[in-house]
Amino acid sequence: MTTPLTLPPKKDPQKRTKVPVLPPVARSRAALGLGVMAAQGRFGLQVCSECAAIQYPPRDACVKCMSEDLAWQDVDPTGKVMAETTIRVSPEPYFRERMPWRMGAVQLAVGPTLNCHLHGEIGRGDAVRMALKLDKAGQGVLIALPLKGSDVMQDDPVLRAMSCDPKHRRILISDARAPMALALTQAMLSAGAAHVFLGEPEAWLSWPERAELEGMENVSIMPLDVTDVSSVAKLAAEIGGKVDILINTASYVRVGGIMDNDTSFASNSFEVNALGLMRLAQGFGRAMSGRVQDGINSAAAFVNILSVRALSPDANYGAFGASQAAARSISQSLRAEFQSSGMRMMNVYIGPIEGDAWFQPLPPPKVTPNAIARSVVSGLVDGLEEVTCGDIARDVYARWQADALLLEREMTGGGS
Repeated sequence: MTTPLTLPPKKDPQKRTKVPVLPPVARSRAALGLGVMAAQGRFGLQVCSECAAIQYPPRDACVKCMSEDLAWQDVDPTGKVMAETTIRVSPEPYFRERMPWRMGAVQLAVGPTLNCHLHGEIGRGDAVRMALKLDKAGQGVLIALPLKGSDVMQDDPVLRAMSCDPKHRRILISDARAPMALALTQAMLSAGAAHVFLGEPEAWLSWPERAELEGMENVSIMPLDVTDVSSVAKLAAEIGGKVDILINTASYVRVGGIMDNDTSFASNSFEVNALGLMRLAQGFGRAMSGRVQDGINSAAAFVNILSVRALSPDANYGAFGASQAAARSISQSLRAEFQSSGMRMMNVYIGPIEGDAWFQPLPPPKVTPNAIARSVVSGLVDGLEEVTCGDIARDVYARWQADALLLEREMTGGGS
């Protein structure tokens, strides 16, 4: 059974912080598809379009008919552990400090036999469900999980290493005034977060949820304005070494197309939505990257909450959509910069928010703050890079994946 994690004692500043070391990174181009599936929380393998043979390991030509048309598809993840072994010595620096490490062979119900990591609650002969996870190098790896695990199965060391679970970690939410900030705070504390810091711009201006947040245990409201370099730098100097997960909730929304909007509104959109993210990364990113392997409450993830309009324009929110697209581009660049340390960059795509005055003219369905909070927590627990929340976001994201140019014509040309 899994041993529950306990809150670690306060760190001794005289002890060394482990330098981030990555698992083996080399992959073939075909094998990178495992990482694409893992980033979205899907379990899939290559399936031959000619003979329907399921492929493993990933390859460039079908093992049966030699067809090169191998599409990645979701497949049945259930299987059975056929063999297991415990590795106690490794030449790889990453695994050397994490021995022993369990590996095994699982035969899927759909055919192939997979070499994979094993969760501590399963053994030879057990029925399991397979999952694709991103390791610290950002590569897709296979892990066998129990069909029904214990309440603390997420505390398993192998699974924890592939997760950004908030349990025992300290969270910074960049804008306490955001519609989802209260729900996020409650969700993080319920998930076991040790402390939640909330950034407060314009502290002189009152807002409804402040009193409730102030009354919560293990919650601190601190001055933070993402449009002000000195404000970000000051808070980073104070708590930058403590933040394990940063969630960017800052957003500036105004209705209007590109030709309708005053450029001052567009400037504010980019200052908050795009450059604000950049300032947060510059202020907190390096300190967090240096603590990715710093024990149980190591730094784990940088989360950016984006409108799904970052993927496809909406003529009624032109400047806002452009700033969201810019923020997404910054996220992709940060993902590449964080890769050498093992920090996870997670984008959460959402539709119009229920209760946000700037989205009130839009018809339902809308996404609630509680739904956003649940999606962020589950995405962190699963260690994802791409998360969608709400019917609109899921629909737009799926259509964007299928054909981005077709989606653009649907959105701008009156298509449904």
